[in-house]
Amino acid sequence: MKPYSITKDTPYYFCTDTIVGWQCVFISMPFFEAIIESLKYCQKEKGLLVHGYVIMPNHIHTIVSTLNGNLSDILRDYKRYTSVSISDLLKETNNSRLLNYFSTAAERIGRGNNYKIWQSGSHPEAIISNEFFIQKLNYIHTNPVRKGFVERDEYWMFSSARNYILDDHSILNIDLIQ
Repeated sequence: MKPYSITKDTPYYFCTDTIVGWQCVFISMPFFEAIIESLKYCQKEKGLLVHGYVIMPNHIHTIVSTLNGNLSDILRDYKRYTSVSISDLLKETNNSRLLNYFSTAAERIGRGNNYKIWQSGSHPEAIISNEFFIQKLNYIHTNPVRKGFVERDEYWMFSSARNYILDDHSILNIDLIQ
């Protein structure tokens, strides 16, 4: 099996989606909401199961699986849609610095896109044991604490730590794994 590949024989994956050049995009509510709304859509319409997540300023970690459909296709569509949403929000907020950065990144790869928001791939790591799941879930939940954004895991608004610790599903309803 190639590293960072999704196969049918492993249901759960830890994924990392990173903004090109580690640019900080998720710094205001509309950008966070664009990701949450896209995840909700994928849950409802595409069968995506989210078991853990955190949205950081320049990357997102998820633990995901799917009820039906192809996880690779779902992740591809999610990134495609959120790329458009993010670039539209950058236009609305007149963020010419980031628009120029992402435009230059798109020109470099030469695929005819106006902007390249996400680094290629989601770097899916197969979760093959309960211990590895717990390790990755803890990593996700402590990420904002390690970066100094909050003092406790559950204080970060856009993290499944709130789901697991506070039983708060108000931001994103997830499929808890105990």
